Amino acid sequence: MSFGQAIKSFWAKYATFTGRARRSEYWYAWLFVALVGAAVSILFPGSDDMSSPQSNLWSLATLVPGLAIGARRLHDTGRSGKNLWWLVLPVVGWIILLVYVLEDSKPGANEYGDPVK
Repeated sequence: MSFGQAIKSFWAKYATFTGRARRSEYWYAWLFVALVGAAVSILFPGSDDMSSPQSNLWSLATLVPGLAIGARRLHDTGRSGKNLWWLVLPVVGWIILLVYVLEDSKPGANEYGDPVK
């Protein structure tokens, strides 16, 4: 999946927690979110102790699709989207989730749908 296709899919499946997402779709989407987030932070810097309202708005706008693409990526590896709860656990949970999303897609159909590869 190309960068542009991943961005289109990210917004088109805004709150779709079903189905599967390839690694390229997941990582391109997060690259887009990070690049735009950095640009917003540069263009609209916040004060010393607070981020700008524009930055907060971008974070809020990408929260639901970020969780949705994370759940779809986990589905592609054969895991439940409930594994996103690892994010609550600082450092260790993030490492566990990183290992999960870095795994290759499970071949063939699984309980979450047909393969996207």
